Amino acid sequence: MAKEVRLVGEKGEQLGIMPVIQARELSRKQNLDLVEVAPSSVPPVCRLLDYGKYKYEQAKKEQQAKKAQKLSLLREVRLRPKIGIHDFDAKARTARKLLTEGDKVKITLMFRGRESTHPELGWKVLQRMVESLNDISHLERQPVMEGRRMNIIMAPGMAKAKAKEEPKAVKKEEPREAKKEEPKAVKKEEPKAVKKEEPREAKKEEAKEAQHAKT
Repeated sequence: MAKEVRLVGEKGEQLGIMPVIQARELSRKQNLDLVEVAPSSVPPVCRLLDYGKYKYEQAKKEQQAKKAQKLSLLREVRLRPKIGIHDFDAKARTARKLLTEGDKVKITLMFRGRESTHPELGWKVLQRMVESLNDISHLERQPVMEGRRMNIIMAPGMAKAKAKEEPKAVKKEEPREAKKEEPKAVKKEEPKAVKKEEPREAKKEEAKEAQHAKT
């Protein structure tokens, strides 16, 4: 055992490092217990306190913690594929009561004979049950077929709603107006001057005159 300890008072005040004998003397004078709270420290840490009162308060805190942590049980409600309306409502009320008490509920649908060849009928009954309880619970486990039984598990609390995406405004495309083609300016061609051809006889006479002039 260490020869010295770091002593802490009843209210948490630091009393410093001192020999173990001195710490025990202080505990006797104050009518308190000397309790080692950190044995691995160097030097070890001890505290002056009423150990009986300390244990009582710790036990009280543990009890309060257990009350806060309520154990959630899995309860079961059984249905038939051809269940009547009144019986269905009674089963729904039972399931609602269990869910409001904080328990999970296993909704089991039991088939007989050839009923198991039409599981879709059983699923419709389970869907009705889910819809009747969706204001206080949510579907924790999807339907599972186990032999001649189909079951789901409902848990307390509504499912978290997914944030709805705001619809984006769709811009309406304005109808494209047919572009009117402007008439292109047509260049007017100026009439070309046409050379008038002289009569052939006149040309022959001119040629004869030219020959006479040479002679």
